[in-house]
Amino acid sequence: MEYRKLGTSGLKVSRLCLGTMNMGSKDWKPWIFNEAESEPIISHALDIGVNFIDLADFYSTGANEEVVCNVLRRVAHRDNLVITTKVGYAMSDDINAQGHSRKHLFNSIDASLKRMKMDYVDIYMLHFFDTQTSVEETMGALNDIVRSGRARYIGVSTMNTWQLAKILQVCEKYNFVRPINMQLQLNCAYREEEREMLPFCQDQGIGVSVFSPLARGILTSDLQSTRNQTDFFTQEMYNDQASKDIAHSVAKVADNRGCSPAQIAQAWVLQKSEITSMLVGADDTSQFDSAVAALETQLTPAEIYELERNYTPCDLINDYTAGKRISRMARPEISGEYK
Repeated sequence: MEYRKLGTSGLKVSRLCLGTMNMGSKDWKPWIFNEAESEPIISHALDIGVNFIDLADFYSTGANEEVVCNVLRRVAHRDNLVITTKVGYAMSDDINAQGHSRKHLFNSIDASLKRMKMDYVDIYMLHFFDTQTSVEETMGALNDIVRSGRARYIGVSTMNTWQLAKILQVCEKYNFVRPINMQLQLNCAYREEEREMLPFCQDQGIGVSVFSPLARGILTSDLQSTRNQTDFFTQEMYNDQASKDIAHSVAKVADNRGCSPAQIAQAWVLQKSEITSMLVGADDTSQFDSAVAALETQLTPAEIYELERNYTPCDLINDYTAGKRISRMARPEISGEYK
């Protein structure tokens, strides 16, 4: 396993990060693994050298943190792990049980640590950019959480570049702790973060961890999984011809190499110098092995050209465009407007 520093911090994380959204309670989603089903995957990731574990209070409405950390206490040493959890999405019907207000952040870190049965989390991450709460309030609260010892570092996820810039500006103005990690979506079928976010993070010394390297499974040529049959987000994000053409290119390169499409798609992500770590949400141990193989897969210029030639710009994927994104295809003309 390779390890890299997260940005300019001294924290070293494995190039592969264990994504755990699929671990928790089936009461939340039908494709979630319970504790017994999750343990072999977690143990295998640790055995191959993964030290970076990604959680969120929102996943399985808290059961994710409980289930994963129950396993970790049995099979690992806490001090050897870099554990991150995220905060922001609604945890109940209470109007204050969501967002990034000081009240919710303080309540949430305590609730997360109680579920995890741990004294601290290594990285406490904003799950999105809360447009309803001032940046000064949010970052001040996170600064106090770090100073209290309940978190070692802070991170952010899934926002516009200007929003991250605003966060950094406030941190500099008030001498608050700065985020050391940006978690974002990046894959062959979604590359919009290459325009501004990736170079901005590199310039500002912020590490980047990537989720959904397989575009929610479409780059594995499998759209029939339980998750994709029950998760409307896949259809909203990747149900366009460009995504299908890109998936076909991934499959062609994989066929020529004699390996899985997943390995090729993951290799494309890992080959980018701006990427510190790639999340792997595996349904079994073999899926994690393909990510390990991807670490050693050097794509040729011709392969990269094939993987990238069908890409076209698209609407951003984040909370602010949910339900509003338009598929990458010609938009219909207004009836009777031009003749």
